[in-house]
Amino acid sequence: MTLLGAFRGNPRNDLGWLNSAGRPDPETTFHRANLPRVGLDDIATAASGVLCSVAVYLQDGDLISNLTFISGGTAAATPTNQFAALYNGAGALMAQSADKTTETWAADTAKTFALATPQRITKSGVYYAALAVAAGTVPTLVGSTAAKPVLSGEGNLAQTSGSSLTATAPATIATPAFKRAVPLVIAT
Repeated sequence: MTLLGAFRGNPRNDLGWLNSAGRPDPETTFHRANLPRVGLDDIATAASGVLCSVAVYLQDGDLISNLTFISGGTAAATPTNQFAALYNGAGALMAQSADKTTETWAADTAKTFALATPQRITKSGVYYAALAVAAGTVPTLVGSTAAKPVLSGEGNLAQTSGSSLTATAPATIATPAFKRAVPLVIAT
């Protein structure tokens, strides 16, 4: 057994296809994402006014100012509230964006939410990027699907919580429910 376990190939060769599919080098264009750019699809996220939070790994020293989500094939119809928020691994609110209220969100469009206070990460680990949209039709998002946690210590990759949310993120992610659909989030 080697450092690479039972794998006998060259990891650089095996993962080479990611060089054309991946994002820029984070050393030149800072970003953190919860999913690769490949294998994504149009997914339903959460009902109107419900918080959808996704796990994203952030590193000590990262300065997170924005959270970007990308709508899928369905645009938001008659939105009334739209905000994003960043939570720590325990589910406590760190910062949220301003409410984008009735701002349009077309299909297949990236929407960036600036956090009211940029957050300097002081401990590497899993954090939660969250999005809540109250609208007649909530937009679908670009993302993937995931399995429910089965091993002790595994967390949800995506979860929903809350109801009837408007302009303010809840102080905690209370009673999260597993969600199979995992939206892509890019933290910058």
